[in-house]
Amino acid sequence: MRTRREAIAAAAAFAAMGSVFSARAREGYPQNNIRLLVPFPAGGNTDGNARLIAQRLGERLGVSFIVDNQGGAGGAIAANIVARADPNGYTLFFAALPQFAILPAMEKVAYDPVKDFAPISAIGTNPFVLLVHPSVPVHTLKEFVDYVKQRPGKLAFASAGIGSLAHLSMVLLLRRAGLDMFHVPYKGDTPAMADLIGGQVPFYFGNLSVAAPQVKGGAIRALAISDDHRSDQLPDVPTVAESGYPGFRTITWNGLLAPAGTPKPIVDLLASEVGLAVKDPVFIDRLRVLGVDPLGSAPDEFAATIASDIKIWKDAVAAEGIAAK
Repeated sequence: MRTRREAIAAAAAFAAMGSVFSARAREGYPQNNIRLLVPFPAGGNTDGNARLIAQRLGERLGVSFIVDNQGGAGGAIAANIVARADPNGYTLFFAALPQFAILPAMEKVAYDPVKDFAPISAIGTNPFVLLVHPSVPVHTLKEFVDYVKQRPGKLAFASAGIGSLAHLSMVLLLRRAGLDMFHVPYKGDTPAMADLIGGQVPFYFGNLSVAAPQVKGGAIRALAISDDHRSDQLPDVPTVAESGYPGFRTITWNGLLAPAGTPKPIVDLLASEVGLAVKDPVFIDRLRVLGVDPLGSAPDEFAATIASDIKIWKDAVAAEGIAAK
């Protein structure tokens, strides 16, 4: 049974919550359900993140956030829909880095990654992990570099596809280390990981969320992580930066955006709710199950991240010779 103090505290919390909802109702947003477009099919990492934040925001704001998976064209289909939607806060985009920093560098797209969107908040980030089949006699990044240098142009690395972050992360590492390998692109993380586990390809710079269970199970070996800090999921695996390549960092993010012109109070309201979510221990645990590091950046911080990523990955695409003609 609650004590009197607990009852008073609970009543105060409920009253505060009620006043928040009342204030939002007076502001007129949100009054209707919100469509949340995801640029990939259901079941992937981005979709999982989207459903977590949709549930959280729906509970907090008192309306349903309806996840709408619009896969295809690397995410350009969903991006186009959001870019042309009414900027009223009822159509939002749960995007990943490639729709903003890689697709526009590789091919002509019908949207402008900066002018057509209002960044709200990056929910979280995922690093990549340099992976090796256990049959290959390397256990550190230094050993990997030495091993590849002795076999220029003779060793393969897998990727999730041409221009994927897995592909371009390896490109950047090979350039830093002065290495020569040949690229074997796959149609996504799943087949690339399957062939790495099966020994058909020896190396893969894969997404942490996909790689961690296989590393823990001993099916593959992790050499280094692409973030600027170690991962809680694989705490014994060093970063690329601490393994001899200072400043090396490649990560992907999932974030919430609205069409350009969406009123600032709506953007700020949604950003503040994401900021609260990534401080909630239950929500944090759910993100970590997906291999995600919680972030919750402010709109201006998210905009700066996008601008920086556009430059970094445009240069990487151009260096690999896959830039749009």
